[in-house]
Amino acid sequence: MFGLEFLSRPIHSIRYKISMKNLIIIVISLTTLSFAQAQTDWPRWRGPSLNDHSPDTGLLKKWPKEGPEQVWLYKNAGVGYSGPAISDNKLFTMGERKGEIYLIAISTENGKEIWSKRIGKGFKNNWGNGPRGTPTIDEDRAYVLGPNGEVACLKTKDGSSVWSVDLVDQFGGKVPFWGYSESVLIDGKKVLCTPGGKGGAIVALDKLTGKKLWQSENLNDSAQYSSIIPITHEGKSQYVQLFMKTLAGIDANNGQLLWRTDWNGRTAVIPTPIYKDGRIYISSGYGVGCKMIRLGKEGKVEEEYNNDTIINHHGGVILIGDHLYGHSDRGGWKCQNFATGEELWKSKDLGKGAIHYADGMLYCLGESDGTIALVKASPEGWTESSRFKLSPQTKLRKPSGKIWTHPVVIGGKLYLRDQEIIYCYNVKS
Repeated sequence: MFGLEFLSRPIHSIRYKISMKNLIIIVISLTTLSFAQAQTDWPRWRGPSLNDHSPDTGLLKKWPKEGPEQVWLYKNAGVGYSGPAISDNKLFTMGERKGEIYLIAISTENGKEIWSKRIGKGFKNNWGNGPRGTPTIDEDRAYVLGPNGEVACLKTKDGSSVWSVDLVDQFGGKVPFWGYSESVLIDGKKVLCTPGGKGGAIVALDKLTGKKLWQSENLNDSAQYSSIIPITHEGKSQYVQLFMKTLAGIDANNGQLLWRTDWNGRTAVIPTPIYKDGRIYISSGYGVGCKMIRLGKEGKVEEEYNNDTIINHHGGVILIGDHLYGHSDRGGWKCQNFATGEELWKSKDLGKGAIHYADGMLYCLGESDGTIALVKASPEGWTESSRFKLSPQTKLRKPSGKIWTHPVVIGGKLYLRDQEIIYCYNVKS
């Protein structure tokens, strides 16, 4: 094979005689390198495919009694519930320090802070101060939404500002009771987020400049706590968002309302919708339950089921194959048939919490005591192989607050957060 200088030369300047065999090896090597890099990135909320499935394989199926090896511990993330976005060996998250919201970049290798930049003022709430949403990474830029409605774009290298806008002042939004909690969506050249309100519930911005491209003027619901998902139905690109009383789809090109269906949300609706093959599944807490619709032609929506099998507050629901997994406020951890809505099993072996999926296993986090359980992802029942408890735990959490940041597994590492403390564990076999 040739030296690395070969790869940096223009094609027309190469004088080597390359056999077809060697050329194939070069292409495979470059493809493998690119794929390996992608396998270590988790650039946004619920991951690259927005399904909360880690691409990792070869992970531990059983942990030592004391838990997997702790690689590092970082203790200065500030208060808040922002999750991790990981790109180019950096972990990006948000936290509140001394009444100010910061975007923070941490090395995934050693847990050392690389830089931190202020993005807005702090947010106070009895359930916990600070930011809620997870940063979104796109190429060399980080996009964030603060709890008060500040949307900012910063360079991932050093946190330098590219642009910023305000959902309240510029787009007529109103801060929800528990603060803006959405993780913004990057789709092509657009940034999508949900100011809510009469000016248009959803706004699309140019991701390079922050300039408004359109606002969904005929969709005017108030912002809740869910995040937008992109779908394609009958060849048309759409954005789907869940509001208190509405699940809606809008045209990705101009924000025009394509369809809507009623929802009986109460107090707050939080989990991100799930889309598969023309069907959309949603769930909410506070006794509401879950619902699945099928999208038809020309904006027609058919309800497949509406029941209380899974009443998911904010720990998330994951679709794996034909089955849904998550915690229900009534009945505990459950598996539900995606197509029929039927309950297949339930378990109270772990308290209420958040869920993540990697290499055939569910990573279930108990919000009250910080217990993490490793459970086989199977419609046959709750089969737990291991569990351990986070230590140390924060002393800054509000009495009404819990451990609400969702787990993430990527690059053979498990990332967890309890307010100012971020934990990194080695879960590679």
